[in-house]
Amino acid sequence: MSWDPVQYGRYRDERSRPFFDLLARVPDRPYRRIADLGCGDAELTRALAERWPGARVTGVDRSAEMLAAARPLHGRLELVQGDLASWRPPEPLDLLVSNAALQWVPDHAAVLPRLAGLVAPGGAIAVQVPGNHDSPSHVELLRLAGEEPWRSRLEGRWRPHAVEPLAWYAETLRGLGWDVDAWETTYLHFLAGPDPVLEWMKGTALRPVLSLLGPDGPRFLEALAPRFRAAYPAGSGGTYFPFRRLFFVATRA
Repeated sequence: MSWDPVQYGRYRDERSRPFFDLLARVPDRPYRRIADLGCGDAELTRALAERWPGARVTGVDRSAEMLAAARPLHGRLELVQGDLASWRPPEPLDLLVSNAALQWVPDHAAVLPRLAGLVAPGGAIAVQVPGNHDSPSHVELLRLAGEEPWRSRLEGRWRPHAVEPLAWYAETLRGLGWDVDAWETTYLHFLAGPDPVLEWMKGTALRPVLSLLGPDGPRFLEALAPRFRAAYPAGSGGTYFPFRRLFFVATRA
């Protein structure tokens, strides 16, 4: 699956706000080893290096395109191409951050304990994932993908990874001996321009679909656009787009 840093960055302000809301709840300790798993173009990872100037910060992402768009921060930030489901640091971390990335990885029952095992005693995990998979944007996407001619092209090749209920993440980490602060927020984004929900989705959830469809991708988008317009009608000057997100910050005794 390819990523488009320009398309993803169209709504940079809206996408970055949950990161800083997450960061505000991270205990302020002198972390020395920090990793940002699913760092994208590392713009937000830079904020970790700036908040903890004494830390060695590593950004990890699967996408070569996103990493290539990153601005360097010499001596303060290391970028690594890798999969957050399998990447391992050379030594235990003091803080592990993952912002809007864990939803791309299947089998959270295996992944979450593995990530917890990467953190040193006294360390912390801070995670944010979208919790909007039952929203009209995703429901309409799934409906269209289940209709022909798209079903025969996508069936068995694409299915959004499920995000667990927020209580599941809290209970899983508590069962591993962690203290957990968990919450959810629904952001009411006000997006300008034509078909803004489609443009938003083109930067994230639609990426694997468009990669699979190749040159037929524009036809899929043409069929999807009116469904989004009906689900999210434009008002005066823009379109309201509710977006629910799940957060948890856990500290290891």
